[in-house]
Amino acid sequence: MKIHEYQAKRLMAARGIAVPEGRVATTADEAVAAVRPLIEAAGTPVIVVKSQIHAGGRGKGRFKEHPDLAGVTVVTSGLKGGPEATEADVRSLAERMLGSTLETIQTGPEGKIVNRLYVEQGIAIARELYLSVVLDRESGRNLMMASTEGGTEIEEVAAETPEKILRETIDPAVGLADYQARRMGLGLGLTGDALKNGIRFMKALASFASEMDTDLIEINPLVVTEAGEVMALDGKMGFDDNSLYRHADVAELRDETEEDPAELEAKAFGLSFIKLDGSIGCLVNGAGLAMATMDTIKQVGGEPANFLDVGGGATTENVTAAFKIITRDPNVRGIFVNIFGGIMKCDTIANGVVEAVKQVGLEVPLVVRLEGTNVELGKRIIDESGLNVMSATDMKDGAQKIVEATR
Repeated sequence: MKIHEYQAKRLMAARGIAVPEGRVATTADEAVAAVRPLIEAAGTPVIVVKSQIHAGGRGKGRFKEHPDLAGVTVVTSGLKGGPEATEADVRSLAERMLGSTLETIQTGPEGKIVNRLYVEQGIAIARELYLSVVLDRESGRNLMMASTEGGTEIEEVAAETPEKILRETIDPAVGLADYQARRMGLGLGLTGDALKNGIRFMKALASFASEMDTDLIEINPLVVTEAGEVMALDGKMGFDDNSLYRHADVAELRDETEEDPAELEAKAFGLSFIKLDGSIGCLVNGAGLAMATMDTIKQVGGEPANFLDVGGGATTENVTAAFKIITRDPNVRGIFVNIFGGIMKCDTIANGVVEAVKQVGLEVPLVVRLEGTNVELGKRIIDESGLNVMSATDMKDGAQKIVEATR
């Protein structure tokens, strides 16, 4: 589960991790009301207005309706005209940003509608750095990464100058050790108060990641101020969905308007669904079999349109919902149903497919492979349904048939 920048900063601030002062706004009036308290807190009339969407690259992103306007904009008119001028500029920005579509490198050409803004105090920045804590699946531990190239896409740094990325693996039993934080701080070129504050920041962030079950925290940029303070100027966070029962305060931060409607609908029916970019819809039982099915489709020259695991306890209603979700994707040119019945019975899948086709129709090729519990009954239900269905003897046969049919 992802959260917005302003939510991430609230969580960090509550645990003593340094962030600038800021206020969230959903209207132009709220954005204007945030200005003066932030100017007073910072002692400077510089204000930053940030679009809040679940995507990176907002500073370089542009609004479709306003190509001249970036997703993150600094307001400095107060240097000349006082707080009133800053308020006027913030109002103008808010009126144009809210309700408009922001396109970034991570949203793709469709972009995302901005419904919230974060109005933040300006900071006197001496240096910009990069810092993250990511779950390393290979080692099963959190990995802290840092770079002197703050404000730059870390993927670019990794590709062009990988030697500029510092890494420290965090032992879950002891957390980020003092020597690791110090080594990373020195590697970033920190000295004096900035080094002490940087070590404190890194250790606090590592503890936060462990305590809150995050799979990603990205601070880009992490800034060093002219006074030697170290703080998060941005904050991107993702949490392990399976841990949310332990973090009710985090679960409440979910913004469903930022999530794929099909994935939300699937979740309501107890289905594990992730939309992909291919053209072959997959309806499978069991996560392992679903991944193997996707691999096999790719192996024979196709591209899966989704990961969909109906689970072991699905009913006809769940299977019908799954089929509807798949067929609603305009990119789907064929569907492969691959079921190995154990707890999940083949006749349940067959009834769900037949019921779904009756409700939504079938306009693309359909290949069904059934094996396991009640397989003969399941095949009979499909055969007697009158549906135009191709049967498959095994997974590879099914993958080849559906890929060929979509050509």
